[in-house]
Amino acid sequence: MSNRRSQSVDPLIRLFREVCGDVPDLASLARMHRVSSALNLRDNDAPWSMITVLEYYARLYEAMPERIRWASEGSLEAARREVGGATDALMQQHRDALERCKATSQLAETLTQGALPIDWSEVGPPLPRAYQYLDGAAYVSHIKRNRAARKEALSDDLMEKPLVYQGISHGFFGWDDDIPLPSDALGIDFEAEIAAVTGDVPMGVTPQEACSYIRLFVLLNDVSLRALIPGELKRTFGFLTGKPASSLGPIAVTPDELGELWHDGLVGGQMLCSVRGEAVGRIDTGIDTPFHYGDLIAHVAQTRAFEPGTIVGLGTVSNEDESAGCACIGEIRALETLRDGKPSTPFFSFGDRVRIEHVGHDDQSVFGYIDQRFVPATR
Repeated sequence: MSNRRSQSVDPLIRLFREVCGDVPDLASLARMHRVSSALNLRDNDAPWSMITVLEYYARLYEAMPERIRWASEGSLEAARREVGGATDALMQQHRDALERCKATSQLAETLTQGALPIDWSEVGPPLPRAYQYLDGAAYVSHIKRNRAARKEALSDDLMEKPLVYQGISHGFFGWDDDIPLPSDALGIDFEAEIAAVTGDVPMGVTPQEACSYIRLFVLLNDVSLRALIPGELKRTFGFLTGKPASSLGPIAVTPDELGELWHDGLVGGQMLCSVRGEAVGRIDTGIDTPFHYGDLIAHVAQTRAFEPGTIVGLGTVSNEDESAGCACIGEIRALETLRDGKPSTPFFSFGDRVRIEHVGHDDQSVFGYIDQRFVPATR
C-alpha cells in the first residue's frame, strides 16, 4: 500500500504533461511549487493551466543561450543550421503551446459561463468502483416505521451509535444504466441517498474532524431486495444478497460548491423521488437525523483508516412528517401496513422505472438525477 502511494505522480507534473505535452524539469517543478505556496493554490484551481504554459515558455527561453553557445563552437554553417533549427523548433513549440493555451482559455470561458456541452448518454458513475462502500441508516423515522411494521423492537442504542453496513464497492451503475437482477419476485426496491466521498481518513478521527476529510458528495440509489433482507438480518450477520450493486448520480460536487446546503455535517435541500412515473417523496435531507456524515465516518474509523475514494452513505432519507413522502417503497409499504393493516404498493417489476433527484432551496438540481429501469439479468 505504501509503495503504491509513494509512486503516485505529482499533480503538477501530470498537469504540465497534459497542457504542454512534456515533462517539467526539477527547476520548473520547483518554481511551480513556489507559485503554489505563494498564491495558496490548490492542485485543481483554474489558473494552473495558464501558469503551466508560462513556465513552459520560460523553460524554452532559458535553453536558447546554451544551444546557441554550443552551436557557435562549431563551424559558422553548423551554427547557422543549429540556430535555424532551434528557432524553427522554438516557433513550432510556441505555436503548439499557444494552441493549447487558447483551448484552455476557451474551455475556462465556457465553464465560467456554465455552457459546457455535455453528452449525458456518455456520462457514467463518477466512481465506477471504490476501495470501500459504507452505508448507514441515520434517518431515524425510516428505521422506526420499518421496525414497527414488522413488529420488531428498536435497539437500545439506536440514538447513540449509527447503524452502518459495508456493501459492494467493486462496481457502481451509472445514472441511467438498467439495473439487471435475477428475478422481480425478490422485492426490488430503491433507496434515495446522498453519499460522501472521502480522501485519506486516519484511524481514530473524531466526528468533528471527520467532515474535513470529505471531498465530494454524490447522489446514490442503494438498490435493495426486500424479500431477502429480513431473513439475512435474522441470521445476525448483516446484509449480503439483499444488497446488490448500487447506482451513482452523474455529478459529484465538492462541499464548498454546495454553499449553504452544506451545514452542521449534513447536506440540506430536498430529495425528489418518483416510482413508475408517480411522485412519492419530497424529503428534506438536512433534518431528522441524530447523526451526520462525520459521525458515521468516525464510527467506522475507530478501528480502520480509509483509502481515498471511500463512499459513505447516510442512509435512506426520511422525515418525521409523513406528508413529505418516502424515499423507498419499503417505507411506503410500512406506513400502509401501520395505517391499513397491510401494504398495497407493489415493489418494482421488470420494466418499471425509478427517478431520484436532489434540489437546493432554489429548486435547482444539485447532482443531476438518477433515472433507471429494472431488467432481467442475462449471463
